[in-house]
Amino acid sequence: MDLPSLAVILQAALSPNPDQLKAAEESLNQFQYTPQHLVRLLQIIVDGNCDMAVRQVASIHFKNFIAKNWSPHEPDEQQKISQSDKEMVRDNILVYVAQVPPLLRAQLGECLKTIVHADYPEQWPRLLDWVKHNLQDQQVYGALFVLRILSRKYEFKSDEERTPVHRIVEETFPHLLGIFNRLVQIVNPPLEVAELIKLICKIFWSSIYLEIPKQLFDPNVFNSWMILFLNVLERPVPLEGQPADPELRKSWGWWKVKKWTVHILNRLYTRFGDLKLQNPENRAFAQMFQKNFAGKILECHLNLLNVIRMGGYLPDRVINLILQYLSNSISKMSMYQLLQPRLDVLLFEIVFPLMCFNDNDQKLWDEDPHEYVRKGYDIIEDLYSPRTAAMDFVSELVRKRAKENLHKFIQFIVEIFKRYDEASLEYKAYRQKDGALLAIGALCDKLKQTEPYKSELEHMLVQHVFPEFSSPVGHLRAKAAWVAGQYAHINFSDQNNFRKALHSVVSGLRDPELPVRVDSVFALRSFVEACKDLNEIRPILPQLLDEFFKLMNEVENEDLVFTLETIVDKFGEEMAPYALGLCQNLAAAFWRCMNTAEADDEADDPGALAAVGCLRAISTILESVSRLPHLFVQIEPTLLPIMRRMLTTDGQEVFEEVLEIVSYMTFFSPTISLEMWSLWPLMMEALADWAIDFFPNILVPLDNYISRSTAHFLTCKDPNYQQSLWDMISTIMPDRNMEDSDIEPAPKLIEVVFQNCRGQVDQWVEPYLRITVERLRRAEKPYLKCLLIQVIADALYYNAALTLSILHKLGVATEIFGLWFQMLQQVKKSGVRANFKREHDKKVCCLGLTSLLALPADQLPGEALGRIFRATLDLLVAYKDQVAEAAKEEEAEDDDDDMDGFQTDDEDEDGDGSDKEMGFDAEDGDEADSIRLQKLAAQAKDLRPNDEDDDDSDNDYSDDEELQSPIDEVDPFIFFVDTVKAMQASDPLRLQNLTQTLDFHYQALANGVAQHAEQRRVEIEKEKMEKASAGGAS
Repeated sequence: MDLPSLAVILQAALSPNPDQLKAAEESLNQFQYTPQHLVRLLQIIVDGNCDMAVRQVASIHFKNFIAKNWSPHEPDEQQKISQSDKEMVRDNILVYVAQVPPLLRAQLGECLKTIVHADYPEQWPRLLDWVKHNLQDQQVYGALFVLRILSRKYEFKSDEERTPVHRIVEETFPHLLGIFNRLVQIVNPPLEVAELIKLICKIFWSSIYLEIPKQLFDPNVFNSWMILFLNVLERPVPLEGQPADPELRKSWGWWKVKKWTVHILNRLYTRFGDLKLQNPENRAFAQMFQKNFAGKILECHLNLLNVIRMGGYLPDRVINLILQYLSNSISKMSMYQLLQPRLDVLLFEIVFPLMCFNDNDQKLWDEDPHEYVRKGYDIIEDLYSPRTAAMDFVSELVRKRAKENLHKFIQFIVEIFKRYDEASLEYKAYRQKDGALLAIGALCDKLKQTEPYKSELEHMLVQHVFPEFSSPVGHLRAKAAWVAGQYAHINFSDQNNFRKALHSVVSGLRDPELPVRVDSVFALRSFVEACKDLNEIRPILPQLLDEFFKLMNEVENEDLVFTLETIVDKFGEEMAPYALGLCQNLAAAFWRCMNTAEADDEADDPGALAAVGCLRAISTILESVSRLPHLFVQIEPTLLPIMRRMLTTDGQEVFEEVLEIVSYMTFFSPTISLEMWSLWPLMMEALADWAIDFFPNILVPLDNYISRSTAHFLTCKDPNYQQSLWDMISTIMPDRNMEDSDIEPAPKLIEVVFQNCRGQVDQWVEPYLRITVERLRRAEKPYLKCLLIQVIADALYYNAALTLSILHKLGVATEIFGLWFQMLQQVKKSGVRANFKREHDKKVCCLGLTSLLALPADQLPGEALGRIFRATLDLLVAYKDQVAEAAKEEEAEDDDDDMDGFQTDDEDEDGDGSDKEMGFDAEDGDEADSIRLQKLAAQAKDLRPNDEDDDDSDNDYSDDEELQSPIDEVDPFIFFVDTVKAMQASDPLRLQNLTQTLDFHYQALANGVAQHAEQRRVEIEKEKMEKASAGGAS
């Protein structure tokens, strides 16, 4: 297509007529891959005679096409752009990038970034020469613009990836220094000079961000740069030309230069000016920096801050960065000494006023309370906020230099409180009081630990915070709620004070001002956590939840959901009457948040975060009512649409949380409905397509489907769930691109099938054994080997004769049993077993090996029988010891329960991966349910076991003991003894021969196991009777 025709199509792409617009889009798509198309687009972009709107459309198409097609995204993808077109684009884009108007330059800059990232230095070695040449020519702006993009490519690169930086610095920094020097000397410089200095600063920043290039270790070179930076730092910003609009003002060229200079000096100081650095070369640099520059920068910074004391202007980001520098100086004695003479003025006349409510706050509070709330709870805003930096400075000062400053600062705050109390209503300094309350809240950790303040906290709250709950000024009511929340956990000597604070915070939920309501919700969370007597909250719970959801309809805020989770956690099953309503409200809030997040198209916006929070809160509710299955039936219709939609690619951001909900719904519902079964194919599609990282999370609901709805799994033919499971497992298990740790859930699922479908899936035993053996041959990680051997043990327990015949048919029986016995005997240096560490592993092996003992003599020769018999005895003894140890640990944990919840849960310390719930305690009714529930939740949340472990690590041996299975009801000792008794009845001579081959040690073990089996029979019978009588009594 020639240039005029292309221009006509681009013009049509601006048409308000949808048909013309569609036709233009189709034409552009049709011709986009033709040779020279890119070059012609570039010609239109740079053609000054062409209509500006057309040039802009061309620039957008050009940018999008390059982003998508410049370099293939997949290794085997074909090149979409010819080498000759690439050459032409590379040569021409450099010439024009500086000449086009800023609007188009931004688009070309994005293209350059894509090309540089893909092609430099290998395919574009001449780029640096072009930059160097133009730095010495008239094209300085273009050269700096390109050099900025080039240096940014390496900003976060380290080690060998950073190598090209050395050449870039070597070739260009001497010229940059010369240009910078000339620019700084211009008298009354125009705004264009600020743009050039800003580019030089950004290039310098990217080049030193991670490490200082060796050229700058030369003291003369570094000194030359620092003289220029200090010059820019000290020099007042020109008054002429500053925009009046505050938003435009902070982005004005000269203020940007100031910001980047402060940024660079902060980076040099915090990252490279620390005398504790290990590397000798870096330590020498740090000493030089401390000696020659750190104090000078401090002085400049203090002078700059003085501008705001005198009523002048500094952009928020500059104030924030300067205060960060000062905070970093507090702990360094030499710097603190320089700070001391000016510290009082700094603290009381600059830093404290920054903590006070101001005109901008009031304007935002009145005009856009939603934005006021968003900014107050946004972590990103904190990075730029002078107030946050001021709070951090005060906190650092009283933490590191408490002796000289804590008392002095608290006295200052107390004076403000006093003056405020004494002033008449019209003269009260509300904003100062707000700052003083903020300071008290920010210092709560220090004050809670330090006498005499610690003893005075309750009095301080009653006297200076509580009155503000009824202040005529909204921001003080909000601050009172926030401060009260900070101190909710102190020991109140008078419980009426705790009660008063709690009720005031609850009243704040109904405040006419939105920010007060939100701060009250945030504070309420602390009060609920700290509340020792839930009767304080119980009567007002319904109203509380009502206020909550009114607020959730108004704002999307993660902290709201955190508070709700805390309430649900605290009240547990008492939430049952509200569970359905809560889930309905949270589901509605979730859809609202998702819609906002999609509109904003940013993963970290408050909507997306709050959406995750809504799903977490739903999980918390389901957990709290887990023993009330009828509620799950009522809640299911509300949650189904969320699960259906979010188990597709639409739900990638919340996939883990949704799977947790699916896990609860399939585990605790009385039965699994057909609607819930409709989610199975969605999980399988996700797993096949993109969700392999979530395989451990998907394992949980799949297990629930098979184990809790076995009949449907076995009988349904459309869809055929058995086939679907096989298709998935047989794709994943043999995949050579998948690490051992990635496929661990696959053998666990085969185990679920064999254990739950005994006698009903004979046709699947051979295919599953075949892929298991294949993977076992190349498995490297001990844990996966154990899981694969356990599949064979499960198959033997399922049907020993069938399994053994298949292993013989595959020609692997000797190999598999050889490996199995070798793994059973392997021990670590400490003497503990290297494999089959969990109780569950041992039990599965016991049942599999015991099942072999039941086979007739013609299928199991005498020698094999003896070996299996001995191995099973060893395993049973190890299992018995482990169960006893676990019971002892559990008892010890119960004894520790009064330690305020500070105990840790260090399972597996002895390297023997005990599980707290399998085995003998599985029938303890409610308590076992509760433990099972906690573990189910833990597993659903736990993405995957640590896969960087060595053979001695037990991290991946405690991941899913909580899963229930039919073998929970099988006692391995009784199973063993009954199998031996059956052998005695059917072939007494064979048993006699076997016992004669046993040495004294194994005979003693066999007697011990027999005795323990009888003991277990008695215990199990007793447990059944207790359970029956408990059931009858209830």
